Order: sequence, then structure tokens, then C-alpha cells
Amino acid sequence: MSDYIYMLESHLSPDQNRAVEDTQAAAGLANVNVFLTGGAMRDMLAGFRIRDLDFVVEGNALKIAKAICDKTGAATVSTDENRKTAELVFPSGVTVQIAMSRQDKYARAGAKPQVTAATIQEDLRGRDFTCNAIALSLNRASRGLLLDPMNGLADIERKELRAVSTYGFYDDPSRLLRLVRYSVRMGYTVEERTQMQITNARESEVEKHIPARALGEELKHISAEDSPTEIFKGLEAAGLLSLFSPVLHTKLNLTGLARYEKAIAVLPDDARWRAARFGTFLYCLTEKLTPKDRLALIKATEMPKSDVDQWQKIEARAKKLEAALRAPRVRKPSHVYHIVVAAAPEDVLFVLYHCALKPIQERLRNHFQKYVLAVQEITPEEWATIEPKPGTPKYAKAREEFISEILNRKPKKPVEEEVPPPTPPAPEPIMGMGRRGGR
Repeated sequence: MSDYIYMLESHLSPDQNRAVEDTQAAAGLANVNVFLTGGAMRDMLAGFRIRDLDFVVEGNALKIAKAICDKTGAATVSTDENRKTAELVFPSGVTVQIAMSRQDKYARAGAKPQVTAATIQEDLRGRDFTCNAIALSLNRASRGLLLDPMNGLADIERKELRAVSTYGFYDDPSRLLRLVRYSVRMGYTVEERTQMQITNARESEVEKHIPARALGEELKHISAEDSPTEIFKGLEAAGLLSLFSPVLHTKLNLTGLARYEKAIAVLPDDARWRAARFGTFLYCLTEKLTPKDRLALIKATEMPKSDVDQWQKIEARAKKLEAALRAPRVRKPSHVYHIVVAAAPEDVLFVLYHCALKPIQERLRNHFQKYVLAVQEITPEEWATIEPKPGTPKYAKAREEFISEILNRKPKKPVEEEVPPPTPPAPEPIMGMGRRGGR
């Protein structure tokens, strides 16, 4: 087995490993080459947790995506017919992107690119930063082969962000925003020549050509980060924050963002919970804005109605969860567990962020820091003691009662061991009574 394949498998969760296998199998059946690329490779080589899986195929990516959905039950989140990419979410919650290996040509800054099919090497040479221009072959003949035409691995080792192309910021000015986000998340510095390229691009005011949809996509990416406050500070220092809203630099909700970051730190770190952040994130970000300012933000980012609804209706939706957690009948750990497990992740995060009642905060924190862990520790042998047949209504009820029994069980007091009295010291020898010949 290749060292890189071993490294990949050890960095992935079991569900992510299955997604890699399913994608490999679909590409193999279609007889096309498939590679793991982008953020997954960057994070693996840099030692970060792999969040999302990005695949590139030298062929029809949308056909491969459909085959994966048909075989695994994965759902298509979005497709880009121009770039020939599809985003999928597996039933396990794992998110992947399937993209055609391509070259993008831009008629002008920020314009819609002209896309043509290309080899994987050409695809990597057209990427934004060298740390994202690395691929791992998943093909039978070359499985485990690392492709690094721009020497991105060396930049990862130096902890530097380096642009692939001299004209990269002119072609796609949204890379200016991405660079700030990467530098905050990874703690990397910007390479000197890349910094000069940024200066030249900013003198040409390329940031004015960032499309509204790209601003909206970047806002969603920031919501999934663990340190959005630092990203906003970085954008403000770079003079880019006003692209989202001209009033954000004076009305940035720093107190709310700090509270938001504390809330997300309590939640599980997986794709499902990260995707649930956007509504609460927007609520927090816009708390100090006027209705007019909020409308301007929606327009500036071309925010779809579904995202607006997720943001503006979340407070009303989450009130039901808050009321359930406040109910007098909620006295046992099992009561809290079953309420939170049945709730939408978006509502859980909003209550954790917004509710100031200490008992509610304690119940939610106990759920994630104690109760969920206790259920995860139940062994297969213990689950097997549930008598009804799995999949039946009786089994579901019995399972719920079994979990309740586990959670409500009072911990046994540790038995204190009796400490034996210390052994008395041996008597001092009497002079003259020692061994014969001794002194």
C-alpha cells in the first residue's frame, strides 16, 4: 500500500473512507481516471482534519455523480453545468464534490469562465494556491501516486500560501477573500511574491469585480469556520469587509461572534453540524444592522430565499425547542437527551447561542459533553440485549427505554480501599550481638 494511501485512510472517518471507495468504484465502472484533490489533500498533508472530499475525474463528472447517487442513496446538493461539477451528500452526512478535470479561461476579471476539458496536470496548474494544486491518484494502475506540479507540498511544509499564477487574482478576484480565510484557519503566512501580486491586483481594484454570488458563497464558507471573528478582522484589515456591507466595519457584532464561537465549540465537528451553522451565523452577524442594512446584504450577496428563510425564521422555530427544554417535567438526563436528539441541528445551535438561561445552557452542554458520550460507549453486546426485532416500532420504543435507563443510572460511588497500617520499623541491633566476625 502506498504511504499516501495509508496516510489518507488514517485521516478519514469510516464514513469518509466508504465515500472514497464508492467514488473509486463508480469511476472504475465508467473507465475514467479519478483523483482526490483540493482541500482534502491540503488538509491531509498539513495534518488538519479532512472536512470535505474533492474528486476530479478525467471525464463526465456529472454522469459519475449520478451513478454514485443511484448506487449509494447520496443526494445532489447542487450542480454547476458550466464547470461540470456536482456537490453530493451521502446518507452518512459525508459531503463530496465531483468535478470534471478542466481549464478555465477568463475574458476579464470576475467574468464567467470559458471551461474546457483538460488533463489532471492542466487542471492542477490552473488552481488558486499551490497547497490546493495537489492530487492523489485513485486509479488501479497508479493508486497512491502523488501529483504535485506546483511544488505545493514544499509550501505546506513552509506554512506558506503561494499563488499558482501571476494573474490568478485578476482572473478570479474572489481568491483575495479565500486567501484571508485560509491564512486564519491554517495559520499560514502569504509568500512574498504572492503579496506583491495582491498589491498590484488591488491597485487595479479587481475586488470590485467579485461577483455577488461569490460573496454569498464566501459568507457561507466563513460560517463553517471555527474563528469567523478573526476572518472578519482579516477582511477588514485588507479593506475587503465592505464588499459584503458598507456598514459592517462599524457594526460588526464582536460580542455576538464571540458567543457564537463558544456555542459552536460545544457541538460535534462534522459536516452535518457545520452545515447547520449558517442561519445562526447570519442572525449573529446582522444583529446590529438595520432592516435596510440587512436588505443591502442580501442583495450584495445574491442570497437565495432558502438561506434568507433559514436566517430570518430560525428564532421563531427555535422557541419550541427552548420551551421543551424549560418544561417542568424535564428533570432527568434522558429527558434532555431525547428532546435534543429529535431537534433540528439549526435549532439546537440557535438556542445554545441565543438563550441566556443558565439551566438551558447546562442541559445542552451536558447533552453533548456527557449524555451523547455515554450512549456512544454502549457496546454491541449491550445493544443486543434489546429483545424486539430491529426496525420495528417495538424495537424503537425499547431502544429509547434502554438509553433512558443507561443515562438515568446513578454512578456508583467508588469503593475506598482500606489502607493497611504502616509496618513498624525493625528494632535497632544491640551492640555486640551482630554476626560473628562483624564489627
